[in-house]
Amino acid sequence: MVDRKMDILRALKGAGKEPISGEELGEKLGISRTMVWKYIKTLEEDGYVIGSSPGSGYVLVSVPDKLYPSEISIGLDTDIIGKELHYFETVDSTNDMAKKMGFKAEEGTVVIAEMQESGRGRKGDRWASPKGGIWLSVILKPGILPVHAPRLTLMAGVAVARTIRQFGADASIKWPNDVVIDGKKVCGILTEMDAEVDHIGFVVIGIGINANVSVDELPEELREGSTSLSSINGENINRAAFVQALLRSLEAEYLRFKVEGFSKILEDWISLSDTIGRQVEVITPQKIIAGKATGITAEGALIVETAEGMQEVMAGRCIYK
Repeated sequence: MVDRKMDILRALKGAGKEPISGEELGEKLGISRTMVWKYIKTLEEDGYVIGSSPGSGYVLVSVPDKLYPSEISIGLDTDIIGKELHYFETVDSTNDMAKKMGFKAEEGTVVIAEMQESGRGRKGDRWASPKGGIWLSVILKPGILPVHAPRLTLMAGVAVARTIRQFGADASIKWPNDVVIDGKKVCGILTEMDAEVDHIGFVVIGIGINANVSVDELPEELREGSTSLSSINGENINRAAFVQALLRSLEAEYLRFKVEGFSKILEDWISLSDTIGRQVEVITPQKIIAGKATGITAEGALIVETAEGMQEVMAGRCIYK
């Protein structure tokens, strides 16, 4: 489907600080100058600041701090992840929205929102999702057995940690599904799937990142253990550029997962781990497992050296001691 508004924005970005006339835009896109003007006004309503002067043309002055598909798609060079983007100002949950689309959606479809009203983490725990964060979900169709689905959570953790490091913060991964900076949570990952015993219909990987979020905006009980990229860097990051980098990283890891298998990704997860080597307590519905985290299995279970011997834990709340 032709998106003339996107085409005009792409042309304005390509021109940089050089004015481009309505006539030239119209000729490029095969539309009238009046239609060009209408699209320019629509872009301005979306928050783009566009300078114009008679006899010279239009110049893109600034872009809004929004995760519009146009801001992410222009310059995104992935082949699978992010080729289709669904943007919402507010949703209950991007994972829930992605699951509704799951079977019919193309693999790599991304759902992204400025805010979530009912964001959640593992076990249904509430995940605060204020404006300024990055709240997105990716639909994958990996063709693996359901028992291997936790590998995708580890894969996503590697991709997120590497992307954050590109933006100047020393991120590491806390088992099972958090990314932390200096021990404080900056990202949570929630993987859900539609599956039968021996078949996965689709997987949804939900990623929530405290990007340009003030820790003071978070619920009081979460503030001490949380941080944000803007707090670490001392200034806001370009969220659209971060999402582009994240989608590239996710695609690179996913293709590696599909082509080379999981072993190399597991090695990278271990090298980025904040958990291995620490004394931990893992709280499960059945019991508390205490000891030293010594490794992780190929299925994502944490290996804990306890007083009773080695134990493997597939899921639970991990507390550092």
